[in-house]
Amino acid sequence: MRYLYTLAMYLVTPLLVLRLLVRSVRSDTTYRRRWPERFGFFKAPGFVGSLWVHAVSVGEVNAAEPLIKALRRDYPRAPLVVTTVTPTGKARVQQLFGDSVFHVYLPYDLPFSVSRFLKKVRPRLALIVETEIWPNLYFACRRRGIPLMIVNARLSDRSMRGYKPMRGLARPALRCVDLIAAQSRADAARYRLLGADPQKIMVAGNMKFDMPIPEGAVEAGAAMRAHWGPRRPVWMAASTHEGEELAVFEAHLAVLKRLPDALLVIAPRHPERFRLVENAGRSLGFSVATHSADGVPSARHQVFVIDAMGQMMPFFAASDVAFVAGSLVPIGGHNVLEPAALSVPVLVGPHTFNFEEITRSLIDQGGAERVGAVDCLGKEVLGLLLDPGRRERMGEAAQRVFDRERGAVQRIMQTIDALLQE
Repeated sequence: MRYLYTLAMYLVTPLLVLRLLVRSVRSDTTYRRRWPERFGFFKAPGFVGSLWVHAVSVGEVNAAEPLIKALRRDYPRAPLVVTTVTPTGKARVQQLFGDSVFHVYLPYDLPFSVSRFLKKVRPRLALIVETEIWPNLYFACRRRGIPLMIVNARLSDRSMRGYKPMRGLARPALRCVDLIAAQSRADAARYRLLGADPQKIMVAGNMKFDMPIPEGAVEAGAAMRAHWGPRRPVWMAASTHEGEELAVFEAHLAVLKRLPDALLVIAPRHPERFRLVENAGRSLGFSVATHSADGVPSARHQVFVIDAMGQMMPFFAASDVAFVAGSLVPIGGHNVLEPAALSVPVLVGPHTFNFEEITRSLIDQGGAERVGAVDCLGKEVLGLLLDPGRRERMGEAAQRVFDRERGAVQRIMQTIDALLQE
């Protein structure tokens, strides 16, 4: 099956090149210069024994942040290489770590591309974050004797169904992995069903519970509240997708009928939607401010669009309620831990399969509530904004869940130490 898979990869390579060219036209010159990295062509600064972390996009980079910082602390002499697939992931790596790590795009899973990449990076350890199964890459690591771990390993029911037809390919690829550090018992069970060696699976917990609150985020949030007025009702819709923004705006219209001074802070998930969301808000009659043009909203603004990446934490800290999007549409939800870490009550929609364990834990402990339907969002937000006691109880419960689940990075670092000693 791997030979058939590799043949298929070569057959679709012209389409991959066409896609790169199209994206290059739409993107800046930096992206155009770097697309050869997708085939393993890049200048590497003579690495020997690097520690390599792969995080596909923004969410995985955020999850990997505490692990990468722990690797820098415990192995200060080892070069750190971080790969991503998306430009937004690359931007987040640069924002978090600057030049302290070497970033390169992960090559396509073609044997020669993978070989070029590994020869230049020369890792002594490979760490794949969450759910990325690339058969040729995994087999190449095994042939070269490179220890391979999947950390913060997550496998939803939906992903499991997607991999099942390819189980004959996924199983031998997973057998190349030295250790799978799963987020939960359910994730560990799904990896076993997919064919991973049960002896090489551990439940380490979710690294996202170990994420640091950005320095100054709480203080910046407090300063914004002082600027807006501490009594002003503020709610946030984080990481929204197409099909959700209109529902969020309609919910805000319902909120404004009862609380005319309320403020909605909305953060679209993808940069290409920033301007679309801003224009949609204006077309609906809202007074709209944006992060790029205004910095922070004033008292006259009803909607504030965060049109920048990696800026949500101060606004979570300044909000009374956080709706975590990607959950009103079947995207699977996004990270509910960021508002929970700041004691902010959380609302989610019905589709949370990407973060099911965490979301269920928050709901069970009273730190989050589920909105059953799109047209119920405004009612739920308004109910929380009108009930400060309920908000306080939910925020405290969310914080307790966040604090209780910390420690995954320490457990993973212990296994990394053992692998490197071997």
